[in-house]
Amino acid sequence: MQISNTAAIERAQNLRQNKIIHELMDKDTTVMFEDPLENDMVLNMGPQHPATHGVLRVLLRLDGETIIKCVPELGYLHRGYEKIAENMTYNEFIPHTDRLDYMAPMSNNVAICMAIEKAIGIEAPTRAQWIRTLVCELARVSSHLMGMGATSMDVGALTLFLWTFTEREKLYDIFELICGARFTTSYARIGGVANDIDAATLKKTREWANQFPGELHYFEQLVNRNRIFVDRLAGVGYMPPEKAIALGLTGPCLRGSGVPRDLRKDEPYLVYDRLDFEVITHNDCDVWARYKVRVEEMKQSIRLIHQILDMMPAGEIHSDDAQNVIPSKANIYTKMEELISDFMLVNFGAMPPKGDTYTAIESPKGELGFYIISDGTGQPWKLKIRSPSSSNLQALKYMSEGSMISDIVAIIGSIDPVMGEADK
Repeated sequence: MQISNTAAIERAQNLRQNKIIHELMDKDTTVMFEDPLENDMVLNMGPQHPATHGVLRVLLRLDGETIIKCVPELGYLHRGYEKIAENMTYNEFIPHTDRLDYMAPMSNNVAICMAIEKAIGIEAPTRAQWIRTLVCELARVSSHLMGMGATSMDVGALTLFLWTFTEREKLYDIFELICGARFTTSYARIGGVANDIDAATLKKTREWANQFPGELHYFEQLVNRNRIFVDRLAGVGYMPPEKAIALGLTGPCLRGSGVPRDLRKDEPYLVYDRLDFEVITHNDCDVWARYKVRVEEMKQSIRLIHQILDMMPAGEIHSDDAQNVIPSKANIYTKMEELISDFMLVNFGAMPPKGDTYTAIESPKGELGFYIISDGTGQPWKLKIRSPSSSNLQALKYMSEGSMISDIVAIIGSIDPVMGEADK
């Protein structure tokens, strides 16, 4: 009788263990982690963890507190934007780019409009190009402030996170003055920008640019000499330059490994070839280096903003190509030709000739590119988005393995991904 009871207990324990195994081993972890009940611990970080900067899931195999395997899993915010683009006109897709890197929507708007203009074969007027350059640099500062604050919060420095948000609010006020929107701006247009920037807004932008370096210095003083903060970032998440190039990293993640690659210098677009600035690099190849690159790049952006405000010419902000650019409302109401053009463009869209083009800019996260294949209609036959966050996240595995589990939050923060852009 005792033997029978013991056997029944063992069978019950085996059934319970098998049930636990089947509950833990979904189709993904089964392939990559054979047995979650072995000596190494398998940990799911995310997709709802606050340190993943969005809906990023990271599968970790741990030996104690050491990461011995790291597998980032993307796709939880996938919305099918590349396919959506194939089913609407080029103009209609511009607002969707706000939802890619939503930390810098202005950069996304400018990039897609430049790509469409290249496919059509037109250029925006000179003043529009200066305005585009200005809003791109404002967006860069806004994005890097978020990266600086989030990285600090991830390692416990909550005060800096709140301070950077306060400074970003000032930038959002400027964006609102420029285009009427604070977050999802949809400001750029095919052949120009939605509206001109008045003198009062330019003055407010200059006032902000004058006071920001002092605020940034104050931010640095708070954390740069803090021993705990420096120890959490220095020597963590090492990424050698050869590996960074092989993985296709761009932006601060690449320049933090000492590679001076910046499309604003290497392949100038808009008016960057007329402006004086430095490409910031750091050779330490760790989280601290990537953090410092972003901080120093904000200083260069302020330098660029001052030059743009000093040199911006007067002139038109829309191309006069009536076949591809929606005319102004004033002309639509008074001129028959403009009314016809507006009707055709709204209903059928601009129609680039058959062919393919690739256009890329140096967004805050890295190289943001749009590859367009046109079949001669008002909708792209194919639109491919080269998102820097997606490429940069491929380095997470190599940066993390061998590190302590407490370091992975700082490593993810140094990549500074935006999952809307990574998942598309």
